Formats: sequence, structure tokens, C-alpha cells
Amino acid sequence: MRRTVVLAVTTTAAVAAGVLGAAPSASADLVTYCVGTGGAVTVPNDLFVPAGESCALTGTIITGNVSVAAGANLVVTGGRVDGQVSIAADGYLDAKQSTVRGEITLASGGYGVYLQSAESGPITVRARGSATVDSFLFAEDASVTGSVNASAGEIRLGTGSEVTGSLNTTGTYYTDLHDSFVDGALSVLNSSTGSVVCGSAVRGRGTFSGNRGGVQLGPDGALDSCASGGYFGADVSITNTTGTATVAGTIIDGKLTVQRNTPVAQVAASNRIRGGIVGDPAPATAAAKRLGAAAASREDKTEQRAEKRHDAAVDEAVAAGAANL
Repeated sequence: MRRTVVLAVTTTAAVAAGVLGAAPSASADLVTYCVGTGGAVTVPNDLFVPAGESCALTGTIITGNVSVAAGANLVVTGGRVDGQVSIAADGYLDAKQSTVRGEITLASGGYGVYLQSAESGPITVRARGSATVDSFLFAEDASVTGSVNASAGEIRLGTGSEVTGSLNTTGTYYTDLHDSFVDGALSVLNSSTGSVVCGSAVRGRGTFSGNRGGVQLGPDGALDSCASGGYFGADVSITNTTGTATVAGTIIDGKLTVQRNTPVAQVAASNRIRGGIVGDPAPATAAAKRLGAAAASREDKTEQRAEKRHDAAVDEAVAAGAANL
């Protein structure tokens, strides 16, 4: 059974129409279909993972764009994609020790993107809409050149991760930063379970508004266990929050605004806020500290989702056999 199909889109108009109906148009003359496993070769064109299939690549270089169709999986280890990666509904991208030079786009209802010790261009996670799948972006020791914009799902920058642009989320399940760096601004709006910034640095402004479930900057909060505070290079505002908002052990090189939060935001004495405080803060309470210390990591479930999908994708690719890349 043939695992990889290479179609020339320049043969005849009829053949070209059939190819374009099955997969996104390639900027190069060829599109490589990948089902199965591949090794250290160069794919000199675009790559397409068909719907419901799995492709696992190790050391592979793809010179064009990549499309992961609905319900499909692409696992790349030690490889490189020179173009963009587009992921359809319930599609999954897992990149470890790899580079994606172009933008990564996760469609509405896309399963997720997991980057570990990887590099990528800008990342977009589209709104969930009517989809039943809640997406995730989980980055661990990853570097994003450009901005991250997300309108759905679970968004986490883990230890050693970096975004050279801004991180902007609206309507996510949560948006958390742990031991990470954002060179631009951080904006978290209308998150259903709030936001945690722990041991991280944000060079630009921090805006947290309309979040349900609370906001936690630094340790001693109610959302997650956290060992250290962080740094913001400009003003920070926490407004219209439902759920406990806490700021502790954090350096803010600007002013802190805390207004219209229910309950009133708790601001600890351990902060260094160079521009002063505007609004209605209250001192941090021992109850919030005890809850934060006892809280289990809220990202565990996301990591487990990624691991489960990764393992299933690799098993399916191995069962499919070697792809003729």
C-alpha cells in the first residue's frame, strides 16, 4: 500500500483541479501526501497530511508549506519546516527540537499545538466557534518569533519559552506564563478560568480584563502553585475580574491599576510598583496563600492531552509503515 503520494499539479487542468480539491494549493509544483513515518530527507515542496491520518517525521526538512487536515496528526522531531503550517479542525501538531520558520495557524476546533525545545514563527489559535474541541497551545522551552494571538482554548508558555512579539488572548479557557519571557505586551481578556503569570518577564504593558476565575501575578494566589514573582516593563491593569485577583512578589516598572474587581484585588507588600497603585486594592490574605500552595498544577491536564495524542499519532504512523518522501 502506497503511503505517500506525490502529485504534479502542472500535468493537465483536469488533474490539477482534482489535486486542488483534495488539498490546499501548493506554491511549488508538487504536493507530498504523508501517511506513516519518514526520516532525514528533504521534501522539496509542500506537505499534506490527509484527514484522519498520522505522519511522524524525524530529521525531515520540508521546504514548502504544511497542511494538516481535519483529525490528522503531524509529529516532527529534529526537523524543519521552511513555510507555514495550517492545522484544520481536530488536527494536531507536535514539534520537538524542530523549527517552523513560518506562521502556525490552528483552525477553529483544532486539537492543539505542542512545541518542546522548538522554534516557530507567529502563532494564531482561532476562535472555537461551534466546534466541540477546545484547542490548546502548550510551549515548553520554545521560541516564537513574532506574536501569539489566541481566541480559544488553553494557552500556556512553560519554562524557558520566549515570544519576541506580543501575547494577546481573548476568550481562552486560561492563559498562563511560567518562567517565560514576552518581549512585547501581554493582554488577557475574558478568560473563563483566568490567568497566572509566575516567574516570568513581560517587557511591555500587562492588561487583564473581564477574566472569570481570577488573575494571579506571582506566588500566593488561589489559581496555581508558584515559586516566584515576575517583572512587567510597563503599566499593568487588572479590571472587571470575577474571582480572586492577587499580585505578589512582582516588579512593575509603571503603575498598577486594580479597579472593578469582585472581590477586591489583593496586592501584597512584597511587590515593587514604581508608578504607584490606582484603584481599590486590599492586602493579601493568608487564606489565598494557603489555597495557592495547595493547588495542583492546572496545566497537568493539558500536558496529558498532548502526550496522549502524541503517543496515539506515533503508533498510527508506525503502523502505517514508511512513507516514500
